[in-house]
This record gives sequence, structure tokens and C-alpha cells, in this order.
Amino acid sequence: MNGISITLADSQYLIRVGLKHLLGKHSHLQVVSEAGDEEELTEQLSRQRPEIIILDYDQPDAFDKSTVTRIKQLSPSSNILIISDDDNKEQIYQVLQSGVNSFLTKSCDEEEIIDAVKATAKGEKFFCTRILDYLLEKSFSKAAANGEGRPEENKVSCEPTPLSPREIEIVQLIAQGMIAKEIARELNLSTHTIYTHRKNIMKKLQLSSASELVLYAVNMGLVKSDSSL
Repeated sequence: MNGISITLADSQYLIRVGLKHLLGKHSHLQVVSEAGDEEELTEQLSRQRPEIIILDYDQPDAFDKSTVTRIKQLSPSSNILIISDDDNKEQIYQVLQSGVNSFLTKSCDEEEIIDAVKATAKGEKFFCTRILDYLLEKSFSKAAANGEGRPEENKVSCEPTPLSPREIEIVQLIAQGMIAKEIARELNLSTHTIYTHRKNIMKKLQLSSASELVLYAVNMGLVKSDSSL
């Protein structure tokens, strides 16, 4: 089958219909199956391995956070995009640590959903602003508990920090002085996607400003110093 194969796992029929309609607008996105509970999902995954599984794990008697682990056992090649209205921060952290690729809330708009699907299909991370805020909050709490102060107060590390190829590309373009809209045009992505990548990068590197990001790029040899300012 051509295009990106997708399985929808959500106990709410209207949500599945809505997502299927939205994804159907894009010819390269193919919904190949639907599941209203974990039993149906297990049956679907015994017959096919979709590239993406869109899941709401926060649905008692249908799915829960352990569903993510079961998906990885049954279909390890499938990437997981969570779309949920769960507001339990600890549960969200657990789900993120279990290895999902992307996490959106059900208040996200069409552009965010499609961008998240595209990123997830590539094995990249994509988090909406609310989830990013939770991650930053957890990062601040962890730093304080370790006596490190706020992450943005830390100096740029000399140790290499693993960034994805896409993140490195964005860092290089930022260091060249390009703004989000220009980067989006250069990479054929939405401006929102660039902002999301930038937030992820800043969080991962524990930086707080564009100048610190440029300094990091120079120190890591991602750009030449004379092209950074």
C-alpha cells in the first residue's frame, strides 16, 4: 500500500470518525484499521503492522498506559502518536518515558495533527505546547532537586548532546540568522513545526536564548564562528 499506514485506537467512535476524515484529506495518509479497545487493537496488530498507531491511552476499560508497552511488544516497528486529554502529569511523564514518539491533546488543530503525523512517520518527536510545558516543568523540578538551579542557568556543556539530524539542521539555520518563518520555507515545514523543534532543542540542551544556542552550535562545530553573528 502506498502512503503512510495508520491505525486509530480510541474508544470514542466520533473521535475515530473525525480523525479518519481529517487524515483522508491527505492522499499519502492511509487509515488501515480502527480499534475501540485493546482487544480489538491486539487483533488488528496480529494481522498488520501499521507505520503509525494513533492512541488515546486514557480510556478506562478500553486502553490505559500499559497499552503502549503492549503495542511495542506486538508491533515494535510502529511509531506511536498519542492524542489524549489526559491531565495527570505523572501519568503523562510515564507514558512519555515508555517510548511514544509524539503527544498531542484533543484541542490541537488540523495543522498540528498533520505535522505530528508526518514527524511521527519519520520517527521524530512532536509535542504540542501543553506537553512541552509539562516537560519543561519536570526539567526545572529535577534540576532544583539536584541542586543545579534552573536549567537555563547552566553553561553550555562540552559533552556532545544527541540531536536528531533534523534538529541539527534547524540549529545550523538558526545560527545563520534565519527566523522561524524562513527556516520553515527552507525545509518545507510549517512555522509551528519549527517552533516545536526549537522548544525541544532548547529543552534538550538546557538553553534559554538564541545567543546561547548559537554559541552551542559554534562550540560543537555545527557552524563556523564568523557565520554565527
